[in-house]
Amino acid sequence: MAQSVRVQNFNLSSDGYGAGVGQSLDRPFGHADPSALFSWAGATAHWVNRTDPGGSYGLDDYLTRDFANNIGAEIMGRNKFGPQRGPWENYDWEGWWGDEPPFHTPVFVLTHHVRPSITRGETTFHFLDASPKEALAQGFAAADGKDVRIGGGVATVRAFLEADLIDQMHCAVSPVELGGGERLWTDPAELTDRFHLERIPSPSGVVHHLFWRR
Repeated sequence: MAQSVRVQNFNLSSDGYGAGVGQSLDRPFGHADPSALFSWAGATAHWVNRTDPGGSYGLDDYLTRDFANNIGAEIMGRNKFGPQRGPWENYDWEGWWGDEPPFHTPVFVLTHHVRPSITRGETTFHFLDASPKEALAQGFAAADGKDVRIGGGVATVRAFLEADLIDQMHCAVSPVELGGGERLWTDPAELTDRFHLERIPSPSGVVHHLFWRR
């Protein structure tokens, strides 16, 4: 089976924003309340960061479990790794993912300021100054025949969409408006020239948007 390029469990507001204004170390999503965007996933039995038993099953949990299904590598933008822009002040700080990041695969971080690779638990972060196509070639090589996930943030997903490199995409749209920040779309129908789109409402209040190539 051919390797696919996927966006999985990408959280958006109802007006299309994936993050708010004023992102910082203390507020990774800027003025947006992360719980308003992520609570549907955090409530599920298989949420990747769950440390206690319990959680819900059903549609939300099925899609949460699919986050890591057949994923061999991730590509993310630098702002998903951490909030600092420009040249690295030093190499002491190693991202805001903690000692055991939830990826458990090679992760390729797109940046104009490369630095040595970092291994945290089962995840190794590699830093690339590369185009989406070049980064994807490295992701496929590292994925050992599995799929590559485009992890975000919004600018990275948009770059891969504009390069026509995404095969499947799942966005979870929460019933909250942000009014500003990093915007993926003004209307998901913008993508239906290239993708089929199915919207599936969940009892949790989110609407899952599933895209796959025409």
